[in-house]
Amino acid sequence: MTGTSGTAGAVLLGRTLAAYGGADRWGSAGRIEAELSCGGPLFRWKRGSAGTFDRLRVTAEVATQRIRFHDFDGSLDGVLEGHEVRLERDGAVAARRPDARARFPGGRRLLRWDSLDMMYFLGYALWNYLAFPALLLREDMSWRADGPDTLLARFPAHLATHCPEQRFRLDPATGLVTEHEYTAEVFGRGWAHACHLTSEYRDADGVPYASRRRVMPRRPRAGGAMPRPVLIRADIHDYALTKTR
Repeated sequence: MTGTSGTAGAVLLGRTLAAYGGADRWGSAGRIEAELSCGGPLFRWKRGSAGTFDRLRVTAEVATQRIRFHDFDGSLDGVLEGHEVRLERDGAVAARRPDARARFPGGRRLLRWDSLDMMYFLGYALWNYLAFPALLLREDMSWRADGPDTLLARFPAHLATHCPEQRFRLDPATGLVTEHEYTAEVFGRGWAHACHLTSEYRDADGVPYASRRRVMPRRPRAGGAMPRPVLIRADIHDYALTKTR
């Protein structure tokens, strides 16, 4: 677990990994298959009726930042690899946007997103959420304890994510994440401060996953979630983790 700062950080990181099935399980993980529904006011603002997804099938690689949303835009799959995003049909590329992050948040994206914009945000966000335990093992990330039940993460620039520094608050009893704090810089670097609440954990062959996810505005000083409004909702209906072959 390189990149961990201090004894307290190493202990907390190890406890968190154990809560999610253990380092051996995630060190040999190949990919995640999931099905989810998501939407909310922020997505409707950027995409209108196209910002709501029902029973969307997702395949995410674990060791590499690669995720595919099946039938994301009609018959087109959405694919994210790092900061590149594509729309594909039967393996053929219909549209591609390299270095997608460089285009946010200005220009027309202040008011509306196209399908590639939505795929970039939703793709990197879901990959980070679904593969979270594997992030604890990455050598290009740094972690430190920020209190007895809080991990502070520093992400490298080559990983697409919300912002460089993010905070994960853990349930003292279970070691599972209950709150994830970040700034969604693709919406706005100075104001899009969010608290992502994770709950209703289910078990998938010994691996717990949060089936209910709600993104709320973050309290400006104390941190944590404001009571309203729900900005983004996501419900994970199914989840499976497979080993590398």
